[in-house]
Amino acid sequence: MKKWYSSFFAGVMLVAALTGCGQSSSPASGGKSGSSELTVYTALEDDQIKAYVEAFNKAHPEIKLNIVRDSTGVIVAKLIAEKDNPQADVVWGTAATELLGADLQGALEPYSPKGIERIDPEFKDSREPAHWVGIDAFETAFVVNTKELEKRSLPIPKSYADLIKPEYKGMIVMPNPSSSGTGFFTVLAWLELQGDGEAWSYMDKLHENIAVYTHSGSKPAKMAASGEYPIGISFGYRGITEKKKGAPLEIVFPQEGAGWDVEANALVKKPQIKPEAKTFLDWAITDDAMKEYNKNFAIITLKDAGGGIPEGYTKDPKSQLVKNDLNKAAADRAGILAEWDKRYSTKSEPKQ
Repeated sequence: MKKWYSSFFAGVMLVAALTGCGQSSSPASGGKSGSSELTVYTALEDDQIKAYVEAFNKAHPEIKLNIVRDSTGVIVAKLIAEKDNPQADVVWGTAATELLGADLQGALEPYSPKGIERIDPEFKDSREPAHWVGIDAFETAFVVNTKELEKRSLPIPKSYADLIKPEYKGMIVMPNPSSSGTGFFTVLAWLELQGDGEAWSYMDKLHENIAVYTHSGSKPAKMAASGEYPIGISFGYRGITEKKKGAPLEIVFPQEGAGWDVEANALVKKPQIKPEAKTFLDWAITDDAMKEYNKNFAIITLKDAGGGIPEGYTKDPKSQLVKNDLNKAAADRAGILAEWDKRYSTKSEPKQ
């Protein structure tokens, strides 16, 4: 285990160094002047945060949120780098498989928010008190520009097997799993569905068709929407959002099953934990918060959430998910990424 700890730490510190994790953005904050303040690290999408913060402000106007938003890999790297001098109070909406890495480094404080019993066991930590609690799940989707494929007289890919067909050579973009949670859980899906040997053989073939690996899970969807590349491996929410804006897209959930991860919350371990941090985490799994998450994600973590089939899906989204052991994924992460980087990183876009 010590070997894995050191490998993981080296990996996340490298991500932090290369992506300039010291520079963060604060797209949203709220609360009365002079009120209690919380620093919140999040990997939630920029276009979601404003509405979520407004909902929190209505419930707790006495607490000001200072939002620090970055990619999942950078957020986790910051948590570990700052472990001895923590800056954040809570983590909000960050991929559980990577957040577990911060937990293994001792950066998180166990806390079971009020109402945790309403969360599906698959989407929360099994320990008591819990080290993390999920709020929504996001899943692999192909974002396909139908006009661009029509120009080439090519069919829309419906499965992972379709993506390695030679006619799609140079037409596919996907996220780099070392920097993108979406990329990582998609690789995990291939390993789960095909087994270790076949999955790496599959990725070798797919690599031949990849134009570039991006450092963002959203970017392949946006590139497909603009027509820069016909096919983007991304996640359902972003593809559906781009389609709603008018892009000529079809959102495909692969026939074999979609990879997935949970956007999760956690309390940061620090000498003095503010009561307001626990108040925030309690609110973050209330019905009001879940209603906001459900506007963006088809899968929220409440048991028996109901609500029918969301727009953009042809069947219950939960039924499309592959089997996924989040704890095993976190433990195996460093080795998987080392192998992936060795084989495929030459096609990654430069880090900014």
